[in-house]
Amino acid sequence: MIYLTRLNGEVLAVNVELIELMEATPDTVVTLTTGRKLVVKESVAQIAARIIKLKRAIFTTLKK
Repeated sequence: MIYLTRLNGEVLAVNVELIELMEATPDTVVTLTTGRKLVVKESVAQIAARIIKLKRAIFTTLKK
């Protein structure tokens, strides 16, 4: 899960496996596979970087 910030300042944890689409319109809109849309302060690039960091942390700790 990653933490994102709504425009009103509320922080929420989002399951990255549920993210289907991210758009910059000019606010960032994250669409989940459930159809729910979240408008957040973070840019698409920032969210992508957080997802990559999370995935690296998960997959680099797996035993070979």
